[in-house]
Order: sequence, then structure tokens, then C-alpha cells
Amino acid sequence: MLTITQALHDQIVAHARADHPDEACGVVAGPAGTGRPERFIPMLNAACSPTFYEFDSGDLLKLYREMDDRDEEPVIIYHSHTATEAYPSRTDVTYANEPGAHYVLVSTADTDGAGPFQFRSYRIADGEITEEDVQVVEAY
Repeated sequence: MLTITQALHDQIVAHARADHPDEACGVVAGPAGTGRPERFIPMLNAACSPTFYEFDSGDLLKLYREMDDRDEEPVIIYHSHTATEAYPSRTDVTYANEPGAHYVLVSTADTDGAGPFQFRSYRIADGEITEEDVQVVEAY
């Protein structure tokens, strides 16, 4: 299960809405070994695409060095889907290289009649997708 604060949840959704119609992407880092998402890090979608996201390689290298210096790890890796449901695509699975991370997808399309976005979390390891519950809390 992913436990996330309301503030972090809202920041991820706001980023997805702000970058629409392009996909948004980013990371939420947390203290290494805790699994607790704490630091919101919106990233630039280097692909500038409504159907694909790509972290800029230089920005990503800088981020990983920064997390290493701060004794952090990527707890959440998120991106948005602008025209489809919040479910990992084949490309998303191919690029999922952090088996310990929660992969959050936000859909900015109303694909299920439940409103203008979906917020869902998955574990992706060895090509296997497992959806998990999301618990939104005021504070940890």
C-alpha cells in the first residue's frame, strides 16, 4: 500500500493538470529505507509529448546524485496519462527500473466517468504490474 500525504497527492495532481496536454513526470523522494515519500520533485518531460514521458538524462543524473548526498531514494515515480486511464503502458513497464518504488499514474482524462482525473499506484518489477491501494493522510 502507498501511504501519501494529502499535500503530496495534491502536488502530483496539480503538476499533471498544469502540464496537460503533455504528460507530466516527477519523483517523490524519501529517506533511504523508510518507504516514506516526503520531498516532491517535479521534473521536465524532455519528450514534450501528450503520449510519452522521458526524464532528461542530465536532470535525472543530477537528481540521483542529490538523493545520494541526502541519503534519499525514489519512493514514488509518477507521470500522467492525458487521454487514457491511469494504468501502465508497455512502454511504462519497459522503463520501470526501480523495483522498490511506487509507480503513480494520474490520468487527466475522464476515462471512467468518475471525474477529470484518476490517481492510482502500482508496483512494477520484472515486467509484472501489481496495483496497490493508496491511503491519503493529513500527516505521517
